[in-house]
Amino acid sequence: MINSEILVEEKMDLKESLKKYFGFDQFKGAQENVIQNVLSGKNTFVIMPTGGGKSLCYQLPALISKGTAIIVSPLIALMKNQVDSIRNVSDDESVAHFLNSSLSKTEIAKVKKDIRDGVTKMLYVAPESLTKQENIDFLISVEVSFFAIDEAHCISEWGHDFRPEYRRLREIFERISDVPIVALTATATPKVQYDIQKNLNMLDAVVFKSSFNRDNLYYEIRPKREVEKQIVKYIKNNAGKSGIIYCLSRKKVEEFAELLQVNGINALPYHAGLDSASRARHQDMFLMEEIDVIVATIAFGMGIDKPDVRYVIHHDIPKSIESYYQETGRAGRDGGEGECIAFYSYKDIEKLEKFLQDKPVSEKEIGKQLLGEMVSYAETSMCRRKFILHYFGEEFDEKGCNLFCDNCRNPKERKEGSEYVNLLLNAIVQLNESQKAKHYCSFLSGNVTSDIKSYQHNKLSMFGAGKDKDEHFWNAVIRQVTVAGLIQKDIESYGIIKLTETGRKQLENPSPFMLIKERDFSNTDDDDDPIISGGSKGGAFDEILYDILLDLRKSLSKQRNIPPFVIFQEPSLKDMCFHYPTSLEELTNIQGVGSGKAMRYGEPFVALIAKYVAENNIERPQDMVIKSLINKSGLKVQLIQNIDRKLPLEDIGRSQGKTLTEVIDEIEGIVASGTRVNIKYYLDDILDSENQDEIYDYFSEAETDNIIEAYHEFDGLYTEEELRLMRIKFMSEMAN
Repeated sequence: MINSEILVEEKMDLKESLKKYFGFDQFKGAQENVIQNVLSGKNTFVIMPTGGGKSLCYQLPALISKGTAIIVSPLIALMKNQVDSIRNVSDDESVAHFLNSSLSKTEIAKVKKDIRDGVTKMLYVAPESLTKQENIDFLISVEVSFFAIDEAHCISEWGHDFRPEYRRLREIFERISDVPIVALTATATPKVQYDIQKNLNMLDAVVFKSSFNRDNLYYEIRPKREVEKQIVKYIKNNAGKSGIIYCLSRKKVEEFAELLQVNGINALPYHAGLDSASRARHQDMFLMEEIDVIVATIAFGMGIDKPDVRYVIHHDIPKSIESYYQETGRAGRDGGEGECIAFYSYKDIEKLEKFLQDKPVSEKEIGKQLLGEMVSYAETSMCRRKFILHYFGEEFDEKGCNLFCDNCRNPKERKEGSEYVNLLLNAIVQLNESQKAKHYCSFLSGNVTSDIKSYQHNKLSMFGAGKDKDEHFWNAVIRQVTVAGLIQKDIESYGIIKLTETGRKQLENPSPFMLIKERDFSNTDDDDDPIISGGSKGGAFDEILYDILLDLRKSLSKQRNIPPFVIFQEPSLKDMCFHYPTSLEELTNIQGVGSGKAMRYGEPFVALIAKYVAENNIERPQDMVIKSLINKSGLKVQLIQNIDRKLPLEDIGRSQGKTLTEVIDEIEGIVASGTRVNIKYYLDDILDSENQDEIYDYFSEAETDNIIEAYHEFDGLYTEEELRLMRIKFMSEMAN
């Protein structure tokens, strides 16, 4: 531990310094205590939620200390943003610099001169820059006040943004200077916290842990249906407010930003694939409010410290609760409103699982566990705030949510469920506390999986003891019992469930337990890409209107003495209940309704529908038309022609600036729409006929066309591309 105090340039009361440099009269939360600890020369660990004022905890000590503070930051964008903000509080541009790969040799020389001259108080460096010997040699030669590690969760393999180069920081610090370390993060579970301290050899650090509760943020999860339409509508209803939209891939970011633009929304993309000049320009335009919306990748965290972001929308679900918490934490940093809406479909989880396939075993298992927690959060019916805070090791009474999550605002019914809780706890005991959640769900519901069979758990007395309920139900019980503290997931063994002391007491002396009915997310869009297909489907079928239209048709048929189907057939009535036509012109767009029939019978129908729409405040699909992106049918025709010419798929991709994966995506879309393509020539080059037959037979008998299941069925013998291409051949021949 460092015992000597950090040398301070001028003795000044901390509050005076705060006022002088930042213009604030009071510190926020634990800031003052943290700063005192840093200045007294002690290692310091700060866990403070996004928006809690972490940066000031090292910026103020750096400004008033002798020498230069070295701040490790993982993102060039974040460094630029923080350096700009520090320069704004100083009359000297050289007070803060960053050192990373974006600088020229001349710029690097200027940075080093300013540090030698003692005018630079803060140097932001990427961990990669810090590992370069020339930079280490330079920093050894200058006075360093202390080291600060921003986004310290990157050190831990259990953190959501693990960066291997962060694991070397302690070794490099020791080579440079024996000064205190300040580690800061917005998201750290107890496991990650310990991992960070152990790796940095700072188990002696004074830990300052603020509450993770951001009480001004509203959390909501929506089923992923008509997501483009919902987001465009939301942004237009919140016109002029700043927002961030997160998407899973760079391609989706580009397309979605373009979709927002063609719908009259000021939006720009932001991801690691853009050149640094474009990223910097887009970031500055967002900060200066020249645009309202930034569309960004989940994988590329943005270093945008903008206090008045009013909403964060996840088009795709993130890979962990830590990622989700950090990204939603960019909303409402000024304490004002912040809406956090995420669209959830299990298909997104499957995509994220696919990314883990080629990772080392431990990384894959950690990734799966983090994803499992994300699924639990998305599907739960309990207070979302309570769930998040429990995840970060914090107790919370859901009454304090103040209806600031969708589950508290629209509560699901609760029922006494101690019999199910005790059944679960007994099953855990019978299986010697040796399995993960999925196994217990299969075991209780009586599902003979390959794991159940190999362990011979189907021969145990409790197998199928809860078969009156499905696995979805048992998953819900596990989630709720975990948060209640009756069981816990052992992190070291990748999520194996153990009973807690409270759980054992429940078994010995059962007490009532209220279970909340879980939400159902099975009803999501099947279409992967409504953006490309040119718009989304109509709204939900309106059964109430359908009954009213049936009555109207019946009364008109009696008046005119004709059978009801002569007026309008049932498919036409059903189509009206999706599209709500309120004029005769709109009625002619309904299935089975020509202009003659509309003129003859339509008037009372459109009048009734118009009245129904007004009285029930219905939003009709045609009132919220989303302009789609340019029609790509020309490229599709070109793709089919190139396949007919038997060109290698890689060559076809190169000619259109696409990867093989993107070409396969396109072909899948073509086949799904009913067009037959013949890629036998390409398959013959990559798979012998015996292998082709084996995969073809699998798809002939499989209950699902899921590629992940096929991959597991063949134990990884075939690549994802090979399986997808064989699925294309199968669907083309059998379905089209």
